[in-house]
Formats: sequence, structure tokens, C-alpha cells
Amino acid sequence: MLIQKIDDEVQLRMFYEDDAEEFFNLIMESKSYLKKWLGWVDHTKTVEDTTQFIKSGHTELIENGGYPTSFAIIYKGKIAGTIGFNEIDKTNKKGFIGYWLGEKFQGKGIMSRAFKSVVDYGFKELKLNRIQVNVAVDNHKSRAIPERFGFKKEGMIRQAEWLYDHYVDHIIYGLLAREWKSF
Repeated sequence: MLIQKIDDEVQLRMFYEDDAEEFFNLIMESKSYLKKWLGWVDHTKTVEDTTQFIKSGHTELIENGGYPTSFAIIYKGKIAGTIGFNEIDKTNKKGFIGYWLGEKFQGKGIMSRAFKSVVDYGFKELKLNRIQVNVAVDNHKSRAIPERFGFKKEGMIRQAEWLYDHYVDHIIYGLLAREWKSF
């Protein structure tokens, strides 16, 4: 999946190096919003930092035999956020999805559409057996996404992540290939 048109408003595609400035600006516009749940935001200080993120996705493409694992979420022609597999365990055929949207793109159903497409891709193209999502306990918007698509709440990891000045617990959601249905 190099480009996946989901509908007339939303598509997923690989990041291009030319996207670095637009993507960096989205991060900066949403910085205080994103920092509540993402620990890497303060480490993104320049367009070059964003360029390095994009280049790492291209390296992963080669390592994954031509299958991309990180996607730009495009909404009406603009980068709205990102979604992808932060990690793929090839031996056990499981992937860990991560995602975020810029603040101004919230509440439009964009992430639900993108999430469904990536889960389909994970099970059908990447031939994963299990997809997992780890979400901070109090991040109710993010938790609603896997819940909406039938992921099972499998447990909680206490103090799973350090966010600037405190730890947050994570809820673990999982779904098996045999459980995935078209929603």
C-alpha cells in the first residue's frame, strides 16, 4: 500500500521527503495538544528532525520487503497526522499500531477511517496474526478507536510510559486475524 484512497476526503500514503516542512508545521501547531500523550514531541525541534523521521520510514520500507509501515494521513489534500506500525514482530506475526492527528483535524472521523484501512492492510497484506494498540488509560479519544473496531481490552501496564514529568499507565488492546471483520 503506497497510496490508499479511503474515500473522497481521506487517503493514506507514504511520506515523501518534500512533506517534512508541512508535517513539522502540523506538529508545531499541535504541540501542546500532542504533548499530553506523546513523549517525543519536545525532541522534534527542526524540519530536519522531521526529515529524519521520514527517511527512517523509507529505510523500513526496504527492510520490510517493499511493504511500508508508516503513513501520512491526508485529509482534503493536507497532512492531518500519521498512522502505522511502530513495530512489527515478524517471528510472531504481530504488529503494534500507533497514530495521532493534528488538533485541528479532530472530530471529523478521519482517524477511524485511517485505522480501519491500516488494520485491513496489516491482516491482508502483511499477513499479521495479531495487531496490538497500547493507549494511555486517560486518553479516551485514542482508546475509542480500537474499541470501535472490536479490539479486546486485554489488560493494563502500570507506569508504561514517562511523559515529561509523570508516568502514565497503558491499556493494551489486541485483535487476532480470525476476529477481524469488515466494519
